[in-house]
Amino acid sequence: MNPTVIGSFEAFEKHNGQELGASEYFKITQSQINLFADATHDHQWIHTNPERAKAEGAFGNTIAHGYLTLSIVPHLWEQIVRVENLKMMINYGIENLRFAQAVTVESEVRLVAKLKNVANLRGTVKAEVEVKLEIKNQKKPAFIGVLIFLYHFH
Repeated sequence: MNPTVIGSFEAFEKHNGQELGASEYFKITQSQINLFADATHDHQWIHTNPERAKAEGAFGNTIAHGYLTLSIVPHLWEQIVRVENLKMMINYGIENLRFAQAVTVESEVRLVAKLKNVANLRGTVKAEVEVKLEIKNQKKPAFIGVLIFLYHFH
């Protein structure tokens, strides 16, 4: 898979309104879930206790934290778009984020991205990217939303 290379506002503008692509699938493991629970101090049993999750949970197994699935976006995004000639990038915001489906442990997910809008704000590029985290063999995505990035090019 070759990411789309973007190195300027003009290069972004060429993709305005278009799908940018999809990442490779990424497996969510119990180890990742446990490390995320440790990092965020969120040890709710539905995430960290496989035996209880199987016995009492609604999903038949542990599930990834919603914010864990969101936190892998940078890794998946760089598989879709490689921004070059970059001085600085800022995660500016998230709009209309909805967690639509739980991601059970050992599921594979991938990011699908579409450039919703791009604007040049006096030399700073504001990119609004519609994203969907698909779960392999599931109809509903894990989440959908719009990520907003600010790019400062050299």
